[in-house]
Amino acid sequence: MSSILMFFSEALIPLIILVVILSGLMAKRNIYEDFVDGAKEGILTAAKILPTLAGLMIGVGILRASGFLDLVTNAIAGITDLIHFPSQLVPLAVVKMFSSSAATGLLLDLYQQYGTDSRLGVTASLMMSSTETIFYTMSIYFMSVKIKKTRWTFAGALIASLAGIAASTWLGLLEQ
Repeated sequence: MSSILMFFSEALIPLIILVVILSGLMAKRNIYEDFVDGAKEGILTAAKILPTLAGLMIGVGILRASGFLDLVTNAIAGITDLIHFPSQLVPLAVVKMFSSSAATGLLLDLYQQYGTDSRLGVTASLMMSSTETIFYTMSIYFMSVKIKKTRWTFAGALIASLAGIAASTWLGLLEQ
């Protein structure tokens, strides 16, 4: 069974590329020209979002280096204990909403301190895979298409992330 999954995981991207090329040929499109146009558009989009991305990264770096996340963790430890949420994971939950790469740094710190197979390590791993970088995603995607009124996007994304955190915590409790 695992050899079949390995085959599919290794063959999936080349298969997708083949399907795209064949469908372009069948539609009688200039595939190379379409590729170059798409690459140009991608570079322009990257240049447009660079200031936002830099601002988010700097903000997360400041939060992490200032000790503010540790202060918040200690301040709400009593509340997190009541809901059986490990207070050590508060910084990870907060930072993940802004930057996945910064959250990965916190995750590695948790692994070093508590171990990858500990309850905290497993819960943190589950949390990383079941939550989204809300602010990053909203700012990048909405900015690139110039959407000003996001309506209920933030509330929906926050509820989805909280559900992912709750599910991660519950599944992490099953690890004990």
